Amino acid sequence: MACSRKWAPWALALAMAVAGVQGPARAAGYVDVLDLPAKPSALAVLSPLRDVTRAGDRLVAVGPRGHIVYSDNQGQDWHQASVPVSADLNALVFANAREGWAVGNDGVVLHSRDGGASWARQLDGRQIGTLVEAHYQALAKAHPDDPQWPAFAAEGQRLVEEGADKPLLGVWFVDARHGYVVGVFNLILRTDDGGNSWVPMQDRTDNPQGLHLNAIHAIGDELYVAGEQGLLLKWQAGQQRFVSLPSPYQGTWFGVLGKPGEVLAYGLRGHVARSSDGGQSWARVNTGVTQSITAASIDSNGDYWLFSQAGQVLRSRDGGLSFAVQPQVPPAPVTAAVQARSNGTVLVGERGVRVLPAR
Repeated sequence: MACSRKWAPWALALAMAVAGVQGPARAAGYVDVLDLPAKPSALAVLSPLRDVTRAGDRLVAVGPRGHIVYSDNQGQDWHQASVPVSADLNALVFANAREGWAVGNDGVVLHSRDGGASWARQLDGRQIGTLVEAHYQALAKAHPDDPQWPAFAAEGQRLVEEGADKPLLGVWFVDARHGYVVGVFNLILRTDDGGNSWVPMQDRTDNPQGLHLNAIHAIGDELYVAGEQGLLLKWQAGQQRFVSLPSPYQGTWFGVLGKPGEVLAYGLRGHVARSSDGGQSWARVNTGVTQSITAASIDSNGDYWLFSQAGQVLRSRDGGLSFAVQPQVPPAPVTAAVQARSNGTVLVGERGVRVLPAR
């Protein structure tokens, strides 16, 4: 099952508030969460989790305080991974059964080479500002008559001055070498060597307001970004940039998913839109709910599933043209979902992990 998840508004506000508390004024003896390994906890699987995905036959989920858990029996039993940070983690992706990446608050990027059992830090917010500033200063020096480069360099300097307080919200890898991370205020970086080095791409997005980028997801060969205030972007290889798509809704989109030939965007207040032409035009889909759609997935039959902030479960059997609320599903908030090999669906959220039997 393909899966996608969203960044809840309350969670983003909390992340930014916590980042402010952890700013320049730090108490004596304070250890930065970027230098503090995640503590082992028997309750990790019952604590809030924000994303879940598959690494081959293994399931891997991430959440606050650096918690990463994995299961080798389709969600029945879970083990806690070895993680070098205690920063809250927001999203993850695996390029294959072994290599995966997770991102989170404080600009952290983690990498696993063993299917999610252990992780190493590749990048964090203490490095991102310097990286952005140096990249755009070099472009400003090479192109002194172009006013955009000093502006981007100034943004990098601001990141340096404010410290590691900018959450990364989404991650996508095309394969084990080529990938992207996205976050608040148009923060976006690309790697072509598996995360050993990163290149800022703020100048490659049609996002002049610097809106938050909530998620990045590929559908076939097409790569999409979902953001706030109706922002939808799509990578155009010919232009080498993420171009803006027309949006039928000016509120926040939390994610996109789909199959070749059809794309769904989902977001606040039950809003869902469907495109059958690669995002060039969209039709609103009546979900029948007013709560925010917080996660979505596609099962092995090709049916779409949506999950609301109130715990409602919706299913579409007609390619996303219509949805019906599923009866007799115990409500609980869901932040991400993925199909287990047993055909059940593994859900994660504020109450940890639960398994929804196949229906």
